[in-house]
Amino acid sequence: MSTDIVWHQHATNKASRGAQKNQIPRVLWLTGLSGSGKSTIANLLEQKLVAEGKHTYLLDGDNVRHGLCGDLGFSDKDRVENIRRISEVAKLFVDSGTVVITAFISPFKADRDYCREILDDNEFVEIFIDTPLAVCEARDPKGLYKKARSGDIPHFTGIDSEYQAPVNPEITVTYQDEYAVATADRLYALLVEKGFV
Repeated sequence: MSTDIVWHQHATNKASRGAQKNQIPRVLWLTGLSGSGKSTIANLLEQKLVAEGKHTYLLDGDNVRHGLCGDLGFSDKDRVENIRRISEVAKLFVDSGTVVITAFISPFKADRDYCREILDDNEFVEIFIDTPLAVCEARDPKGLYKKARSGDIPHFTGIDSEYQAPVNPEITVTYQDEYAVATADRLYALLVEKGFV
């Protein structure tokens, strides 16, 4: 980055934007294996928050790879850059006063910690969708595990690439033997109970 670039401080700030929306802006970061239900639960959670009058934006792993991160592959280096970009975008949304929901495998602890570190205290809420690998693989909604097992997709998280599960997430929910809406309802209740929404 050039040393000639200076952050321009705007008169309207994050606090005033959040107050206008009657909410505290945060990042609700859903992480878990492929097929764990992150996108499904994030979508249901956003619907619930919007119904409650919250101003939200959902950043989903596949969607951002169509544009913002369309130039990246799935090597460890590209995965790190993918999450770095998402973290910076999430930070901008938080500055706008928005509640940001993200749904990314985000396999590396250091990358999730990066997002936490660039935000203010209590603005990053790590939510671990703790679905066992066997369940994710049995679901295999996109057929990715089958391709990974046959060698067609190298570096697949949970198969031949590591997933570093959160050690102390703010919230852990399992999504295994119930309807997704029930899991989303449990997550919403936990967010309310802990004062995150």
